[in-house]
Amino acid sequence: MRHSRLAFSLQAAGEDLGQIKHIQHLQCLKFTQVRGIQALLGELRLEYQDDNACARGAYELVAADGEAMVSLLATGSEVSIAVAARNNLQSAGIPARVVSMPCWELFEEQDEGYRRETLGQGTVRIGIEAAISMGWDRYVGENGGFIGMPGFGASAPAKDLYKHFGITAEAVVEMAKEKLAAQKG
Repeated sequence: MRHSRLAFSLQAAGEDLGQIKHIQHLQCLKFTQVRGIQALLGELRLEYQDDNACARGAYELVAADGEAMVSLLATGSEVSIAVAARNNLQSAGIPARVVSMPCWELFEEQDEGYRRETLGQGTVRIGIEAAISMGWDRYVGENGGFIGMPGFGASAPAKDLYKHFGITAEAVVEMAKEKLAAQKG
């Protein structure tokens, strides 16, 4: 499919290379690479993958140890927050997985089975992005949640903004536990 514009929010150098390869394949007219000014917390792609995971728009970056109860969906540098939250949840006996979503447009083009599997059917889904929640409802569902900002216009160093708006691994863990408790009713 030929696109007029794709937006990528990348979390690691592995995704940078993957999206460039994919853009060349698509022969896109234009693309937008959205990268926060905050420092990325190192390489998060844990092992080499022969396929181009970015080409599908979203993919499981870190699997749960055990049957997943929580799926943490994130874009860009917030993936590092999702990984930290996943590790905290696993330590608390709550199997959790991380899904990197570098390009929503490409993800929407995937078949329904892939989208369901990637999002984590039957899990509590939490979206994490240093932005507003617009668009996340279709991915987190009615029983999920969103960790982000209530609006635009705040200016400060990223670590200060993240703390102020609660875009932290601790906030993600707390929300996941609350959503799981609500499911049990």
